[in-house]
Parts: sequence; structure tokens; C-alpha cells
Amino acid sequence: MSLYRTIVRPIITERTSAAYQDRGEYTFEVAPTATKYAIKAAVEQLFGVKVTGVWTSIARGKARRVGQSIGRRPHTKKAIVKLRDGDTIAIFEG
Repeated sequence: MSLYRTIVRPIITERTSAAYQDRGEYTFEVAPTATKYAIKAAVEQLFGVKVTGVWTSIARGKARRVGQSIGRRPHTKKAIVKLRDGDTIAIFEG
């Protein structure tokens, strides 16, 4: 799996921005098949930083109605990545 398919996009919300300012944790949406080792390698190569920890979680897709038809949102996986002290990722800094 390529680096750009492993890391789908950064998740920048009020809650995640508080996490990286306080604890140095960055949140990404990742591919559902991505492992912790693949996520760590992708972040280190893409951003040139040293990763010290990776936590993952899967959010199940919710059922949604539009009129009479019922659909389903896709499942998503996110990873919280902890960096070495002093390392930052510029896209989160703004």
C-alpha cells in the first residue's frame, strides 16, 4: 500500500487541535486496512518526523434515510499519532 493511500487526510477539529497543542498528538483518517506499523512508517516518511506511538479506532457507518430509501455511510478508521518532543507537522499549525 502506498503512503498516500495509507494516510487519507488529516482530521482538523477543535478537539484535535487542542490535543496536538497540549499533548503533541495528531489525528489522521487512514485506510481501513492500514496497520499501526504502516501508519507509523507513512507519517515518518511523509512528514519527516519521529513517531513514538499510534492508536487506532474504527467508527462504524451509520444508517441514513433519504425519503423512502435507506443507505449507509462508510466505515472509517482514524489514527492518533504521538510525535517525539520538538517534532511538529506543519499542516496542523496552519
